[in-house]
Amino acid sequence: MISYQRTIREKISCSGIGLHSGEKTKITLFPAEPDSGIRFRRTDVPGKDVLIEASYRNLATVNYATTLSKDGYRVQTVEHLLSALAGLGIDNLLIEIDSGEVPIMDGSAAPFVFLIQEAGVVEQPVPRKYIKIKKTIQVGTGDKFIKITPAKEFEVTYTIHFDHPLINTQQAHYVISEATFIRRISRARTFGFLHETQKLREAGLIKGGSLNNAIVVGDYHILNGGLRLEDEFVCHKIIDFLGDISLLGRPIIGHVTAYKAGHGLHALLVQEIAPYIHKWEFIPELEEKPTFSESILSHNQIIYPYPKTNLVATTAP
Repeated sequence: MISYQRTIREKISCSGIGLHSGEKTKITLFPAEPDSGIRFRRTDVPGKDVLIEASYRNLATVNYATTLSKDGYRVQTVEHLLSALAGLGIDNLLIEIDSGEVPIMDGSAAPFVFLIQEAGVVEQPVPRKYIKIKKTIQVGTGDKFIKITPAKEFEVTYTIHFDHPLINTQQAHYVISEATFIRRISRARTFGFLHETQKLREAGLIKGGSLNNAIVVGDYHILNGGLRLEDEFVCHKIIDFLGDISLLGRPIIGHVTAYKAGHGLHALLVQEIAPYIHKWEFIPELEEKPTFSESILSHNQIIYPYPKTNLVATTAP
């Protein structure tokens, strides 16, 4: 069954703080033409039209965030927004941003899900192409690895391990669909450890980090209360992965298995998949149409731990 490309119905904006820069930043999402992909436009560069495609070709660094770069200009911490776009099946979008970092919002992908749903989603009259994995591809060192194998759907099995009594080993397995992403994955927040915060700040990172946008794990308890999901820690790693794998520019059909992975291994997998066309193929249709539907879960049904007005979302014709 043929699945068609999608974009948003109308433009919409939100603002927030950059996790690492600490700067206030605003993004505006615009509908885009079929086959144009996901693109960022830096609006804070006078006299230049700075466009950075969300592509593995523009992947710059993966140090505590995924950063894209082109012609000397960067956009940092793109993974949560890209994950929401992939999770809701958005193929084409222009994102205007007035700084070098996407706002962290509450540390999850849920605010961006809300933003996309507020703008509305429309199908476009051009079929979507999928990357169907034909052979196993694996990267990793030691006991850390990530691999993708042939499958009929897009599945993710992700395992994390931290030597901490509040986390230890967590594993989650999901067949990725819009409904699953919204209900089970999108609300998982980024997390960090209290004993690492000083070192990260000295390195010029997490200047905008706070208890409002990250789970902070102390020696024996979580500083900002409880978890939203029983598997929130590993689900956030899945958010990061879905954002990173979206840099291939097409949705995937295959089964991903990750163990103690992160942005670095995600990037290596993307770079291993992209050039080896004998290990995958483009297909124009699925055996079953994916469950992309605006009626699956409206924004009014999402349980937010904060007022929606904090998203600073605005729409305009």
